[in-house]
Amino acid sequence: MELENILKSKIGVKLVRVGKLSRTFAMQKFSEANHEITPEQFTILAVLSENDGMYQRQIANITLKDRPNITRLLKILEKMELITKKADVNKRKIYKIFLTDKGRQYYENILPTVLDIWKTSVTGVSKEELEICSRALDIFRRNLEQEVKIQC
Repeated sequence: MELENILKSKIGVKLVRVGKLSRTFAMQKFSEANHEITPEQFTILAVLSENDGMYQRQIANITLKDRPNITRLLKILEKMELITKKADVNKRKIYKIFLTDKGRQYYENILPTVLDIWKTSVTGVSKEELEICSRALDIFRRNLEQEVKIQC
């Protein structure tokens, strides 16, 4: 298939549709499992589980959330005692965000649900196809990150 025909196959529309279906499916599964947080909030716990002690701006950049949205999400997680904010020793008005023990426990308890969601979404796709898809998506992301100016 030629490039123009491939592009006409609406790759962007397909990506958006898969993203929205994935988000809806995750919300349904979280609800069925009676998780007390949303998939969106879980994403923040996941980011912190890999890099604890991040600045709010860093979390916003990774999750592609704007300032008001990330502030709202962090306030909810802090109120639930899943994260804590600690003042940066060098900058008095900037805080680093850390997972609490309770937050780490929530992350570990919810991770199996998330893995099941991902497994369901890739049913029928070979390991080779997943690797190719992952590489292609990484290239899409890099191309777009060079063009898009994100302010968080």
